[in-house]
Amino acid sequence: MEHVINPSLTGSRTKTILFDILAVLFIYFVPVLSHLTALPIYYFEPMRILLILALIHTSKSNAVILALTLPAFSFAVSAHPSLIKTGLITLELLLNVIFFFWLSSVIKNRFVNISLSIIGSKVVYYTFKYVLISTALLGTGLISTPLYFQLGVILLLALYVLGFDKLKKA
Repeated sequence: MEHVINPSLTGSRTKTILFDILAVLFIYFVPVLSHLTALPIYYFEPMRILLILALIHTSKSNAVILALTLPAFSFAVSAHPSLIKTGLITLELLLNVIFFFWLSSVIKNRFVNISLSIIGSKVVYYTFKYVLISTALLGTGLISTPLYFQLGVILLLALYVLGFDKLKKA
């Protein structure tokens, strides 16, 4: 019986593969869901939500892979956002992962680490976006998602991590 189950596809690797498939499917359907419901689902930062879930439930390398590929996949299937903004989002998500793991080596509170890593990556994102708008390489406004939505997403994700950590300790 041991030879029937491939040990390389059990446990955490299977969980990671399943997570990635569901993440890609979700990103694939976000534009469809937005059009069907007439809700701006992007306000809730679905890529960031998936990234934070990957940080908490899969591996560091998987979070990096998702940070690098989810924006590109979204651009490939829906041509949205623009190529320049896709690059900006990729940078932001990748920095989110880097900041999270750097903070985790210094601070042992994942609630704080998630919050600060998101805020830090947003500061870099908006700095680069401002430069691109100032040089006319990007034509959109600086802040397209209201700040209260962004703060709400940060708070909800940090609370999720806090709740998950408390459940894990129990």
